[in-house]
Amino acid sequence: MRLGAGTFAACCVAIEVLGIAVFLRGFFPAPVRSSARTEHGAEPPAPEPSAGASSNWTTLPPPLFSKVVIVLIDALRDDFVFGSKGVKFMPYTTYLVEKGASHSFVAEAKPPTVTMPRIKALMTGSLPGFVDVIRNLNSPALLEDSVIRQAKAAGKRIIFYGDETWVKLFPKHFVEYDGTTSFFVSDYTEVDNNVTRHLDKVLKRGDWDMLILHYLGLDHIGHISGPNSPLIGRKLSEMDSVLMKIHTALLSKEREMALPNLLVLCGDHGMSETGSHGASSMEEVNTPLILISSAFQRKLGDIRHATRVQQTDVAATLAIALGLPIPKDSVGSLLFPVVEGKPMREQLRFLHLNTVQLSKLLQENVPSYEKDPGFEQFKMSERLHGNWIRLYLEEKHSEVLLNLGSKVLRQYLDALKTLSLSLSTQVAQYDMYSMMVGTVVVLEVLTLLLLSIPQALHRKAELEVPLSSPGFSLLFYLVILVLSAIHVIVCTSAESSCYFCGLSWLAAGGVMVLASVLLCVIVSVLTNVLVGGRPQRKAVLVTSGCLSFTRHWLNTWCVPSAGSALERGWQGGLGAAYPRPLGVIQICAIGADAFILGWKERFLQLLQR
Repeated sequence: MRLGAGTFAACCVAIEVLGIAVFLRGFFPAPVRSSARTEHGAEPPAPEPSAGASSNWTTLPPPLFSKVVIVLIDALRDDFVFGSKGVKFMPYTTYLVEKGASHSFVAEAKPPTVTMPRIKALMTGSLPGFVDVIRNLNSPALLEDSVIRQAKAAGKRIIFYGDETWVKLFPKHFVEYDGTTSFFVSDYTEVDNNVTRHLDKVLKRGDWDMLILHYLGLDHIGHISGPNSPLIGRKLSEMDSVLMKIHTALLSKEREMALPNLLVLCGDHGMSETGSHGASSMEEVNTPLILISSAFQRKLGDIRHATRVQQTDVAATLAIALGLPIPKDSVGSLLFPVVEGKPMREQLRFLHLNTVQLSKLLQENVPSYEKDPGFEQFKMSERLHGNWIRLYLEEKHSEVLLNLGSKVLRQYLDALKTLSLSLSTQVAQYDMYSMMVGTVVVLEVLTLLLLSIPQALHRKAELEVPLSSPGFSLLFYLVILVLSAIHVIVCTSAESSCYFCGLSWLAAGGVMVLASVLLCVIVSVLTNVLVGGRPQRKAVLVTSGCLSFTRHWLNTWCVPSAGSALERGWQGGLGAAYPRPLGVIQICAIGADAFILGWKERFLQLLQR
């Protein structure tokens, strides 16, 4: 079979694109996604576990807070609040952390540490990928399930002021908004004044349920002069005053409300020592997360030792706080200190809803989910929870009930931690098998192109592919068998969850056939290059040397009789069946014939015994 230059080039380009696509699919793993619908109320909440008892709690728990205010300060590093700068420039925030009714955490933001992916992580609980760095320049509407989407579907009124990225991600979700642009980096004053100027008016009103403020000034200062600039201190003092104004207003409004309010202070990402962000240094990924509410018990806190959590935990916590379903793609877990003051039954209900959501996500994205330790812990927790419900309905106060409830609580928390880690690892790990398949295909095409350069320089550039050759067919079958065996071994391993294994056998077989054909063509072209044009005597010497090596290899690694069978067969006329000069393909065919003949002799010897 002869291929013209144009046909050969087109085939190489098409195969190269296919190989690159498979490689990129492994390098950029698919995010963990739920196949369920995202509309509010499309899927009823999981009922409370019951071990033979009738439990009537089949709805979502009521909200824990009346209003929620989120103050997001762009590029707010954890040491800007919990370090010496926080003590000096943010005294009111420091007071709330150390002596007020609050819970403080260091939230870890996964790379890429840029604004748009971090907003997605905060509101959806999912882990965005590096492709979102490109989308950060022009953020499209967010179609994933999120706290904002669920709040709007539940009829809650949301107001937003700040970075216009939110308006692009959540169009038509805010009843009132005022977006500010983030591209005028030299402006670190007006960009924040345009947010604060709305506070006096909106805090006096009661016609909203959720208020989101996104301040950009600190990030702009970092880009201009870095984290050690004297402007940082003044900006932190300004943010502390804003926080005090909001907190005071929320406390004064609580007298008219049945439920307390919640104030959340957080950052989307940190700031490196040069003032930039986007990478994975400690200064860029560690951000403060402070939850402030009169519902929390006042206790002394240590500002230097805040608990470490994941930024994705915010979505699940906000959903529980507002009485909403947890976003279906969330890999985060509920921040338990927020609900630890509630009755035991409510605490278990919150944790059960979170573990059910994570376990469903695990089932839809991990083929061997039954073997996952988190899934096993979840099933054990659910059984214990059912026993606790049965005991609770029989007698509401007993020491046995209290001890069992504490055990179920610990079991749920362990399951949440393990499930969240498994799902996060699923998103973060590379698909090595798909990357290797793509790399092999790309390298095969490049090798074939290099070997074809001499023929391409000829006036009549053609590539001869010996498809009808017996040696070509034999080598093709051997390669396809080896690749199929490797594919089966990789895809049936317990820890395998790669994209290539998820393809149908027809698609995967097509790629393996393509790789096998390419390898055979490369061997054929290489044989012609090495053997073609050389004197007959040298070819015979090469053939003799290859035969000696093949005999030694067969005796050493296969069966001892195979090498002898090769020698006897060659002397008895086996060599006459192959034309001179012998190439690599012919040598492989001779070796295969001798291998089969050797095993046949060994088998007959065993029968005679």
